[in-house]
Amino acid sequence: MHIADWSKHRTTKVGCVVVDDDRRIRVTGYNGFPRGVTDLPERLADRPTKLLLSVHAEANAVATAARSGVSLAGCTAYITHPPCAACAAVLVQAGIQRVVFQGQLRADWVDSEAAGRLIMDEAGVAWQRGAATET
Repeated sequence: MHIADWSKHRTTKVGCVVVDDDRRIRVTGYNGFPRGVTDLPERLADRPTKLLLSVHAEANAVATAARSGVSLAGCTAYITHPPCAACAAVLVQAGIQRVVFQGQLRADWVDSEAAGRLIMDEAGVAWQRGAATET
């Protein structure tokens, strides 16, 4: 997913593309600093600082949709990595109905990933690991 390449993070580049039922792209997002926050090399090089200042790809996509007045209700999110618990919750709140992701998170994110799947399961959001199948 080329959207992930827009991230200035050196180690983990995450992208999210949200499409409607007709497969039209509604919004995209990638992990990075919020609008107006400078991507200084020393901030990007220091992991704790980078994590504190970063917006995850999914949250970035949902925020961009809200800023643009685009509804994501009933849409599908395609993500390069599994959503963490916070991002799964944001996707649910935005009305996303299906989440397709690949890859895996670092070992220190395993609990958050599991909680994200729990959130999606209980909220009735379909999720799939791996390439999307045509329906």
